[in-house]
Amino acid sequence: MTAVDERRMMKLFENLDVPDGVKIELLRGNIVMMAGPDVVHNDIVEAVVDQFPRKMWRRLQTQDVALPQESSEPQPDLVLVERGTGPGSGRLMPPEVIRMVVEVVSKTSVDHDYVIKRSIYAAGRLPVYLIIDPIVGHCVLLTEPTGTGETADYQLQSIFKFGDPVPLDQLDAVLDTHEFGTLANVRRHLRP
Repeated sequence: MTAVDERRMMKLFENLDVPDGVKIELLRGNIVMMAGPDVVHNDIVEAVVDQFPRKMWRRLQTQDVALPQESSEPQPDLVLVERGTGPGSGRLMPPEVIRMVVEVVSKTSVDHDYVIKRSIYAAGRLPVYLIIDPIVGHCVLLTEPTGTGETADYQLQSIFKFGDPVPLDQLDAVLDTHEFGTLANVRRHLRP
């Protein structure tokens, strides 16, 4: 995609009138629309939010992330920022203040969460990317981002089954996953 096309897509994305119940993201110049999440998804996000004290953390949901070098404005399910850092208003959170992003996988977001967003977040140098997958019942913890563009990735990957604690050493925290539910009647995928 050329620079002119990317600017056009960014402008279109910023001015798009989105119906209620539809989530949109800009991922490498492509506008992606998704239906609202399942209750299982929302319960997982709530369980994660509850484990990070509000006095210490800004636990932002539906917060767009500014990654202009990637022609992307993803909207993770949860963005964790230390209280007192980052802008107090505006639509976009700059990557340098983000400590962790969380994506909860749905049946339609598998490739976005495991492949596209993984490289986007790594290229943006987001230090911790946590994929919570209620389809297969595990969490994938990604740390130490490296590289640029579509070849960017995380050097360290650890997988934890639901029910096992997830050590978040970079945040001096341990995530309790015993409340995380799974999606019924959804075909399992083959992602790690």
